[in-house]
Amino acid sequence: MFKKIVKLAMLVLLVLAGFYVYRVHQNVKHVLTYKSAVEASLKKQGLQGDTNLAIAIIYTETKGKNVDIMQSSESLTGQKDTIMTEAESIHQGLSNLTKVLQYADEKNVDVWAGVQAYNYGKSYVDYVAKNGGQNTLSLSKAYSRDVVAPSLGNTTGATYYHITLDSLWFNQGKLYVDGGNMFYAREVRMNMYLLRYLNW
Repeated sequence: MFKKIVKLAMLVLLVLAGFYVYRVHQNVKHVLTYKSAVEASLKKQGLQGDTNLAIAIIYTETKGKNVDIMQSSESLTGQKDTIMTEAESIHQGLSNLTKVLQYADEKNVDVWAGVQAYNYGKSYVDYVAKNGGQNTLSLSKAYSRDVVAPSLGNTTGATYYHITLDSLWFNQGKLYVDGGNMFYAREVRMNMYLLRYLNW
């Protein structure tokens, strides 16, 4: 009886794992359909950018399932969901990404601090520059808790669950309410690998 239960449990886990891989693969295929639009926008704006990084940001932000696929409204208007077309979202997202990456380079901090600044805002680059020049989870957490969250009204350190392997390992799967995503740069980096290796 016990062996049957174990076999059944293993079968259920295999089915769930298979479904997860299938769903991730479908999301990867969908997000990669935006590659030509990203390349065209970079060319139109006269930007030299990393297409794969931009695609990974689309995957991280929305998986292409929202009109504002790069979640770039706030960088343009200061408010969410004010961009009404995918093309405008890509245009503004790439423009903002280029600015934060260039600023990170000017401030002599690592590129992942620039990627994290896409989520937090350009001031995060200054924060990293004053605190070692390297984006780390500890720095990102402190900035989320002490700067971003209080600026948007969370003065009590309230948290909510954001379940990923990184978040579970680092702080039991929690983010600060209104504090952005302290794991953003790491998630984008991981998604770059997903996009590379699940493109079949």
